[in-house]
Amino acid sequence: MSRQLLDEVFTFLLAGGKGERLYPLTMERAKPAVPFGGKFRIIDFALSNCINSGIRKVAVATQYKSSSLSRHLALGWSFLNSRLGEYIVELPPQQRYGEKWYTGTADAVYQNLYYISSENIKYVFILSGDHIYKMDYKDMLAFHISKEADITIGTVIIQKDMASNFGIMQVDGENKIIGFREKPRDPPTLPEDADLCLASMGIYIFNKDVLTSLLEHDENVELSSHDFGKDVIPYAIRSNLNVFAFRFFDKDGKQGYWQDVGTINAFYEANMDLLSNNPKIDIYDRSWPIFTHDREYPPVKITFSEVNGVKVNSSIEDSIISDGSLLYGAKILHSVIFYDVKVGPLTTIEDSIIFGEVEIGKNVKIKRAIVDKFVRIPDNVSIGYDDELDQKYFYVTPSKIVVLHRGFAFPKSLITGRSG
Repeated sequence: MSRQLLDEVFTFLLAGGKGERLYPLTMERAKPAVPFGGKFRIIDFALSNCINSGIRKVAVATQYKSSSLSRHLALGWSFLNSRLGEYIVELPPQQRYGEKWYTGTADAVYQNLYYISSENIKYVFILSGDHIYKMDYKDMLAFHISKEADITIGTVIIQKDMASNFGIMQVDGENKIIGFREKPRDPPTLPEDADLCLASMGIYIFNKDVLTSLLEHDENVELSSHDFGKDVIPYAIRSNLNVFAFRFFDKDGKQGYWQDVGTINAFYEANMDLLSNNPKIDIYDRSWPIFTHDREYPPVKITFSEVNGVKVNSSIEDSIISDGSLLYGAKILHSVIFYDVKVGPLTTIEDSIIFGEVEIGKNVKIKRAIVDKFVRIPDNVSIGYDDELDQKYFYVTPSKIVVLHRGFAFPKSLITGRSG
């Protein structure tokens, strides 16, 4: 695909959602800013897809608790050359049409139509900043052009019993969308298989003039929630526009990996999958690098410690450990350890995710837990071993994942009650 054609593409990345289902990791940050995979933020995956696809005009709509995300964008994503018309720019609510925040995904783009109109472009990608996947957007753009589509929606194939969690498309034999239903209980299925459905990835391509027309119409619909999936796309289909479904496959022709990490359980499982021998997404693939804010920390140090005159060695199995971390006679089992984490002797961390800048004392036991940034875990504490105490002091999911929120301060009663 030519550079000239890619220069006619503009990307609008939606990153302003509250992320309530990912609480308490979103207590003080937007969902796209939540750390992932030992080094990255969730938003890095969509942004890296843009860069690797050759798409270099990107606007990021931010809103709730955006300071962490804004800082990350400034520190990690300012490397594009503005002299060549390349940029990643942050767009908080502009309030051009009244004193209001973004009221929906479509409204976020509508409030910034002036920005799109000022660009000499033909196509607009609408992306979400809170999904984990690797996708060459050029493939979807080529499909969109070949179908002479007005709108193209990126889709994945799912089992019918999962449809109530997604926007589901009804398509004909040419993948033209003839119906769209949001989280249906009785979903339309694929023409070729009644057990499978076509689910929206929240990735759209619009022809620029079509997008402008649809958003101006939607703004004047009194009962609209100003959402692409609930309002704009169904109206476009009813208006007989050419709306097509692009089926996402990887380079081997298999269903592409795409994961919404919008819940604690989904987030946890996606991180744990990185530890397998054949993870569903390969963060070590140098042909498709995931870019991020790269902190200048020294290498990991894994060493022994002496406890009562006895040498205690560190041991690690099936884990990711990032720069700047220090392990002193600790045992790490099947866990993701971010940057600048200090772990004391006789401590065991298992099936857990430890965010950056955490200090963990000696003789600590942590299992099936997520520990957010700036937590200081004192000596002799156990987390994830006693459900009654975990429920009393921490946030615990129904599947028994224990979460310590950012900066969690241990009460004296917890330290006393669990020491020994």
